[in-house]
Amino acid sequence: MEIILVENISNLGKIGEKVKVKNGYARNFLLPQGKALRFNKENMEFVNKKKDDLNKKNNNLKKEFKTIAEKINNKSLNFFKESKENGDLYGSIKPKEITAAIIKDLKVEKVKPSNLILKKDINKVGSYEVVVTLFADVSAIIKLVVKKIDTK
Repeated sequence: MEIILVENISNLGKIGEKVKVKNGYARNFLLPQGKALRFNKENMEFVNKKKDDLNKKNNNLKKEFKTIAEKINNKSLNFFKESKENGDLYGSIKPKEITAAIIKDLKVEKVKPSNLILKKDINKVGSYEVVVTLFADVSAIIKLVVKKIDTK
């Protein structure tokens, strides 16, 4: 499907560009979230007229997310979990739980579970790094420290 981007999207393109994506990606993500419009003559003219406004809006969002990234970058979150003797957790730590901790401990509201990039499952006691991708070119790294709860 051919679409016109209304927002800068990393690994895809910039505002006003015509790109070709899979139908499901366009129908299920880009179009419903307002990140793109179907490619046709009217939409292309609309985007060209609104390009300055869209760029301004995009830059404001980028600034906002940069301040959030600076606020959370290199911060550490502690998780206390029950675990087996060998350090395996009884349940892994999911992005939703990490997001809740970011909101509670770091007082940042705009981070969603879909913004987190986990390189591997967090299912053992130890330290982990999680990449938080907030915007097209804006990301931060958060350190997670998973500790065992003393059950004695």
